[in-house]
Amino acid sequence: MKLATAALAALFAAPLSALPIGAFQAMAEKLPAQRVYDSPDLSGPRARGVKLSPDGKAVTYIKTRADDLLVTDLWIAEVAGGEPRMLLDGKTLAPAPRELSEAETARRERAGVSTRGVVDYEWDSLGKVILAPVEGDLFVYDLAAGAARQLTRSDADEIDAKISPKGGFVSFVRDDNLYIVPTAGGAERALTEGGTELKSWATAEFIAQEEMDRHTGYWWSPDDSRIALAFVDQTGIDIVERPEVNATGAKVVPQRYPRPGRPNARVDLYVQPLDGPRIKVDLGDNPDVYLARVNWSKDGKALYVQREARDQRRLDLLAVDPATGQAKVVLSETNPHWLDLTDDFRPLKDGSFLWSSEATGYRHLYLYGATGKLIRKVTSGEWPVEQIEGVDEAASTVIFSAHKDTPLERQIYSVSYAKPGQPKALTSGNGTWTVTVAETGGAFAGTYNDPETPPHTALYRADGTRVRWIEENALKAGHPFWHYVDHLREPTFGTIKAADGQALHWSMRTPAGFDPAKKFPVIVQVYGGPGSALVSRSWAAPEDQLLLDAGYILFKLDNRGTPNRSAAFKTAIDRRMGQLEVDDQIAGARYLQSLAYVDKDRIGVTGWSYGGYMTLLLLTAPDTPFKAGVAGAPVTDWKLYDTHYTERFMGTPADNPKGYAATELVARMPRLKGGSLLLMHGMADDNVTFDHSTRILFALQAAGTPFETMVYPGLRHRGAWTPRNRMHRTLMTLDFFDRKLKPGG
Repeated sequence: MKLATAALAALFAAPLSALPIGAFQAMAEKLPAQRVYDSPDLSGPRARGVKLSPDGKAVTYIKTRADDLLVTDLWIAEVAGGEPRMLLDGKTLAPAPRELSEAETARRERAGVSTRGVVDYEWDSLGKVILAPVEGDLFVYDLAAGAARQLTRSDADEIDAKISPKGGFVSFVRDDNLYIVPTAGGAERALTEGGTELKSWATAEFIAQEEMDRHTGYWWSPDDSRIALAFVDQTGIDIVERPEVNATGAKVVPQRYPRPGRPNARVDLYVQPLDGPRIKVDLGDNPDVYLARVNWSKDGKALYVQREARDQRRLDLLAVDPATGQAKVVLSETNPHWLDLTDDFRPLKDGSFLWSSEATGYRHLYLYGATGKLIRKVTSGEWPVEQIEGVDEAASTVIFSAHKDTPLERQIYSVSYAKPGQPKALTSGNGTWTVTVAETGGAFAGTYNDPETPPHTALYRADGTRVRWIEENALKAGHPFWHYVDHLREPTFGTIKAADGQALHWSMRTPAGFDPAKKFPVIVQVYGGPGSALVSRSWAAPEDQLLLDAGYILFKLDNRGTPNRSAAFKTAIDRRMGQLEVDDQIAGARYLQSLAYVDKDRIGVTGWSYGGYMTLLLLTAPDTPFKAGVAGAPVTDWKLYDTHYTERFMGTPADNPKGYAATELVARMPRLKGGSLLLMHGMADDNVTFDHSTRILFALQAAGTPFETMVYPGLRHRGAWTPRNRMHRTLMTLDFFDRKLKPGG
């Protein structure tokens, strides 16, 4: 398929015009496509992986290089002042890409890591050294010496490396076994033997990494004397023979992929003393459960385990004696729909713990005694806590994020858990905050953004007062986006009503030079699935500007099933995915058609993953208002997706056959209008495997239905996409919509 000449010319042109924009006084300039994906980052320098040093005197963070978007370095900023400085140069430590093991490649894919160099790091508890894995080997940076030294050097990758709480050891997984080595250097020691790809030690299984947000398989005790570790047996999981097509060849990967209603991995838990016999933890008589979370008590005398039922309607908190492995249920929670896993369990020094629950219809925080007896509600109201961000035990306060006043904003609050009180807002602004809270004292590093403010990061006191900038990233002369700032327009936000009366939030961005007396085509950007909302007051991806510059209105709507609302809003899709979401998105499109400046016959839709699934559903809905769509990596049959995600919302095919049948897409393809679809997929996708799309390709070809497709050799679902891959994907999307949604296209 050739890109339309006019589309390419428009994208790569960059004419200047002297149009003052009030306070900005900048030169308006059309955004060239290649500039969006070149260095430096168009959104400006951003701090990622922000952490405070244990003594609270410094903040460290990962930063993309100005000269290479594919490499990240480690930086530090002293709280007392001075310019931030680089600690670890990712390009020096890893001058060239290294071929990583499949285990490490998969870990990075699950975590969404697409750079090399310093992609992760960890402080020791004393604040003396920083551990950083770099391209398969481990480096330790000594703060006093001001230098890095290489701790391991092997052909195999060292995976999931950690510094023990007291700082004496570095642990890591290599070839499916757990090792430790003294932090100061010396001989390494294997704590397990005999691990294999199918029977592995200390590694989080596929389903834990992909769907449960658990990316580790081992946990140090506070005193460095023991490690709790998982043993994963995948031999019972079905083999899915997944083709992996690369630029220079292809292979068939026999992937152990658990599909709905089929066997999961068996996961056992052990406690391994550094010197002594291994002890098995009693997780109960039913092996078909999920090892959801593992935490040690503050004094190390108890191990807490969250055990989730296969149907995800029950979650048990177990207190385990690490000396014997014996366990007792401290707390159980049930839900007729499903229970979402969180990291909100926080053990306190006196043996009590913090917990979050949606029992009232909104997620809120609770304080429990060591025996599981409820002491008090900590928060309440018709708004949801998002998650606990930190705890300041000296002040008896918990710091949390929440969508308290509106689902569109994410703010940070503190509240006492020792006595009743109202939450105090620590942040301000009409936008989105993310924070990292210090282990003691309540200070935090906070990153803020909104539609007109690219992400900036600063250090704040416990009361929310700013101490210093870490990465100010001010949108002013010299900022990478400054030449194009004239194009920034505050999105319009609004609501429409769903069929059940609930408000559905939407956002709209219009092109520069928008004239409401004219009619414009619209691109609806959709995800629509559980766990992710698109409508928020946040900085938009610069690539969206390419679509706006091409003359499109961009529209988003968060349908029922998306987060940041009540439990009822979220669980409305229970056992019927792909139904209410479609109704709501079509209602959004009908609203667009009612607007005088929208060309009601030229509305397109695009999305990736669940958004790709939604795109296909919307294109094949009866009397669809969508003329064309670009579907990326779509799920096309939920029987082919994984257990933990699918069964949470749909149950199994055996107990919900009608629900599964209603979501299957091949049967809907006769309703697809010829020429209305561009289908995209990575040819090495191990999450939404490529056969999801080949089923659609085959069905449309067999029916003689014209459509377009673009496949990407060697690329997986999200992690390995380079800036050039993403640029090509955007250009293909724009070219397709230009031909389908514009007169004479």
